[in-house]
Amino acid sequence: MRKRRSLVSLLSACLAMSACATLGEGSTSRLDLISRRGELRCGVSGKIPGFSFLQRDGRYAGLDVDLCKAFAAAIVGDPGKVQYRPLTAPERFTALKTGEIDLLSRNTTFNLSRDASGGNGVSFAPVVFHDGQGLLVAKNSGIRSLEDLKGQSICVGSGTTTEQNLNDAFQSLGLPYKPIKYQDLNQVVAGYLQGRCQAMTSDRSQLASARSGFEQPDEHVILDDVLSKEPLAPLSSGGDQQLSDAMRWVVYGLITAEELGITQANVDMKVREARENPDLTKLRRFLGIEGDLGAKLGLSNDFMVNVLQATGHYGEIYNRHLGPDSAVPIPRGLNQLHRDGGVITAPPFQ
Repeated sequence: MRKRRSLVSLLSACLAMSACATLGEGSTSRLDLISRRGELRCGVSGKIPGFSFLQRDGRYAGLDVDLCKAFAAAIVGDPGKVQYRPLTAPERFTALKTGEIDLLSRNTTFNLSRDASGGNGVSFAPVVFHDGQGLLVAKNSGIRSLEDLKGQSICVGSGTTTEQNLNDAFQSLGLPYKPIKYQDLNQVVAGYLQGRCQAMTSDRSQLASARSGFEQPDEHVILDDVLSKEPLAPLSSGGDQQLSDAMRWVVYGLITAEELGITQANVDMKVREARENPDLTKLRRFLGIEGDLGAKLGLSNDFMVNVLQATGHYGEIYNRHLGPDSAVPIPRGLNQLHRDGGVITAPPFQ
């Protein structure tokens, strides 16, 4: 009798596990949820000019913001259907995990502990900005290198890889220092300008962005020392391959469009050209006129047409917010296309 009960219990457990597995396999991707809602909830910083910044007219702008628009254009067909959620560094992963946001486009470093299931367990899209951590000091401080900061106070964002990199760099050189920790970049900047620290540290792009808003930006310099490599990328919750695939190929599409010379201004002409010439197979696939690449991602086949009409290609986005004529000019450097000496490239649309 006891043996029979054990068999029944085992069978019940197996059935329960089978039901759970079936439920998991049939669970809805967040991509479907966004499509049904008709709006994308995108986590941003909102405080970094050039990347994501709330302008005086109440609208967000920046490279990270344009990526939110690109994702919305691909998923719901309208770049204006985005609800921006400003988040501090400590808040961002919690907001993603709880479902407060659909995805994060917030100058976040792609690293092992965040990507791994044993860590934050998120899924990163391709890197959209290759950066490195630096230090900003007053020009008249006499500080020219890390060694000059021995025993000094340094303002840094808490709970970030920036804080860890700072400690790694000074510890490797055997240099003591005093970290002054803040919740977000605005507080770090405020602490630095109020004289609470002799230097502030962040990604070099963020330092340049912050300095552009100073009353006397020329009185502050970014040291030559680079403490780390910071590949910044958008991300979504782990385990949702459909959404992460869609995000990945939107970014690759922005890069591919720059390689092909398809811009916001000429995309409609390129569509007409591809429709009229069946021999332009590569272009026809990319623009969704031929094949079903978009459908494989759960998107419309012409999703890249929608994206390019909304934002233009990767180079256009970069130049609009970080180019030489922008408020935060940052040379492209590594962020140039691979053919131009950078590291930005994309797999083929096949």
